[in-house]
Amino acid sequence: MSSFSKILLQPEVEEYLGHVFRNKELISALGTLEAERKYESLLNCLSHPPAFTTVRVNTHLASVKQVKNLLFEEIHKQFKDLSVPVLQHPELQDLLLIPVIGPRKDLQKQSSEVIVGAQCGNSVLRGAHVFVPGIISASKFMKAGDVVSVYSDIEGKCKRGAKVFLGTKVFIGNGISELSRSEIFSSSGSLKGIGIRMTDPVYLSPSLDNVLSSYLFLQNLPSAVVSHVLNPQPGERILDMCAAPGGKTTHLATLMHDQGEVIAMDKIANKVKKIKQNAALLQLNCVKAFCCDGTKVLATGKKEDGQGAVLMTLVLFPGWKFLNEGPPFSAESFDRILLDVPCSGMGQRPNMAYFWTLKEVMSYQPLQRKLFSTAVKLLKPGGTLVYSTCTITLSENEEQVAWALETFPCLQLQSQEPHIGGEGMMGAGLSLDQLKLLQRFDPSSVTSREMDINSLQDSREDDLILLANKDCIGFFIAKFIKLNSK
Repeated sequence: MSSFSKILLQPEVEEYLGHVFRNKELISALGTLEAERKYESLLNCLSHPPAFTTVRVNTHLASVKQVKNLLFEEIHKQFKDLSVPVLQHPELQDLLLIPVIGPRKDLQKQSSEVIVGAQCGNSVLRGAHVFVPGIISASKFMKAGDVVSVYSDIEGKCKRGAKVFLGTKVFIGNGISELSRSEIFSSSGSLKGIGIRMTDPVYLSPSLDNVLSSYLFLQNLPSAVVSHVLNPQPGERILDMCAAPGGKTTHLATLMHDQGEVIAMDKIANKVKKIKQNAALLQLNCVKAFCCDGTKVLATGKKEDGQGAVLMTLVLFPGWKFLNEGPPFSAESFDRILLDVPCSGMGQRPNMAYFWTLKEVMSYQPLQRKLFSTAVKLLKPGGTLVYSTCTITLSENEEQVAWALETFPCLQLQSQEPHIGGEGMMGAGLSLDQLKLLQRFDPSSVTSREMDINSLQDSREDDLILLANKDCIGFFIAKFIKLNSK
């Protein structure tokens, strides 16, 4: 993985992570050299995309076989002469895997350059074209139809509209400009369409925007594992506490055959709108989405208390009509709860630059605990609670599990099925048996990987599946059962 440098972090954040991944428990078990190697490997992996594009099939509307065939035809159109397979995951039967070709080192850089923002650059590395809002700079005489080289401004120092940028930039591929420079930067209106159509990205992934949109959902592999671990059953009442944009929500509804009730929540109205749009697109009727703060959805009285309950609802949710299925919710009213908490997001890939301060990184633990406490109260005895994050820190993952087990004697860690990730990480005081019950997806476990079409064709399918399980985003899953209401 030598095409990009390791992820760029704030010095204080890099120092903090260094302590986390060189903690005493880890060094005692692995040794100093191995702990250091894994940490450096992790930092390098984070700046690169996962080895596979993963899509979840909406089995509510179509079979996996049907969608697999349609997807293969679409990829063949995009990649032309390249023969890239579409694999069905053996343990996650509704998940399809598309190998990513790259990094491609034989691309010729062009004299005409386009600079895009870091977030846009990350999207390009996962198969997206460059949309106009992501373009920061373009060469002086760039015209529509020009072949251009696209670079990511990973430090965020390029000024919008600049004609030349000499700062730190990372080459992410070549494409064809759909617009001239003057059209991009001199337009009286706000342009939103494709600005650069990527023809030769450094990492070759299919562009799946608006492709088979009712039949498939782009989703990272660990995010698909979560819903299977929760294992919702038809007819149950499920709560997805932090649900936007709705990938896991719609997956839960699909696994339930759209029978039962999936309550999805988010505190931002536009995100709730997106959840509803995704549920409608996938034709799932059991999803009900609400805009509310997950820390404030526990009812302090019974809904059947009549006028008092209505008044309580209006106080907590001003302007809302009282709805039986909406918040606030009675204690112990959900069969299963998914708590995919807001987090520092440090497991997301690719991410060449992470600008958050240490204060911001550390700010999530208290919020996660508030949400967790509410979830425990809302869960029925005998019910299942799954906690997950897309980050790599101990404080948001294993330390939260240790806190939860000490704070809530009614909770018991459970084994997970499927168990595709690695064990939990040492450093939070959990026992080895407890760590084995956790799933931590750790990209650092992958040795240097470069995929070209020849090595792909020579690879066995079993080896490719094993690579997909390891070379994904950083992610964490813990599963609890509630033994009683105390």
